Amino acid sequence: MSTLAPVPKTSHTTDSKPIVHEPIIDLSRNAQDHGWNWVTTIALSALHIGAVVALFFFTWKAFAVFCVTYVLGLYVGIGMCYHRLLTHRGYRVPRWLERCFAVLGCLSLQGGPIFWVATHRVHHQLTDKPGDPHSPHDGGWWAHVGWILRGDALHHHEVLLERYAPDLVSQRFYRVLSRFHWVPLVILGLALLWFGGWPSVLWGICLRVTLSQHSTWLVNSVTHMWGSRRFSTKDESRNNFLIALITGGEGWHNNHHAHPVSARHGLAWYEWDPNFYGIWLLEKLGLATRVNRALFDWSDPRPARSGRYVP
Repeated sequence: MSTLAPVPKTSHTTDSKPIVHEPIIDLSRNAQDHGWNWVTTIALSALHIGAVVALFFFTWKAFAVFCVTYVLGLYVGIGMCYHRLLTHRGYRVPRWLERCFAVLGCLSLQGGPIFWVATHRVHHQLTDKPGDPHSPHDGGWWAHVGWILRGDALHHHEVLLERYAPDLVSQRFYRVLSRFHWVPLVILGLALLWFGGWPSVLWGICLRVTLSQHSTWLVNSVTHMWGSRRFSTKDESRNNFLIALITGGEGWHNNHHAHPVSARHGLAWYEWDPNFYGIWLLEKLGLATRVNRALFDWSDPRPARSGRYVP
């Protein structure tokens, strides 16, 4: 059985409700490393092999497929939707658009929205502390991919999923999508096979998914080890330009941990943040509302008060 770790006590809130101090299941390496998760390991290995094979089947059509699906799956699906919209509710969009974005998030094969959101909310509550699902304190390899290959994560902890993602669990759409999160990727693969043959499948599925996954995993590992710190947060988050470059702005991780509900992560003009540019465009079109932006004193930057991440 998984061991229990207490939630660190804090007096901060982000709404009128007090924080509930309850024990949670310890998701750190010592508690969750039970050996290889062979289904996940085999699936990811197959994708990596396909990614290498893709390099020998280059076509301009396949490259275009890669670029389009990379932006839709990682930038829109993971960055704009899973992370900034569903997890932190940094902005609002109509329900139909939110659900379309959530389907795009499934194309990166990072788990269903309920699993992704719950895991990330646990990470924010226990960042770099015992119980963090992917802290470099448990090793850089564990933070990057070990927690997926050898850990239980939250896949089988229904009670915790309900606790950390009640807003999604309460909706039948997200329950079904999370259970069958691999279906959109299969449908895309069949469409690409018809559209451009095996080169498009290799570039739009194998290579693109592999690079998208590593890009997200680098946020979990690298941006908690290397980079600059604008804000003196209680964790070890860092701003890293290279990670921001490949993830659409998710690499401004210190900015994000200091102001988690801000839809904008690149706070300076020179901080590349395409995911926010997309949100800004939606706002201009009248599709995004209640867009949160971090407010702070540039001469004395301080983290926002935080502590409760479940809406």
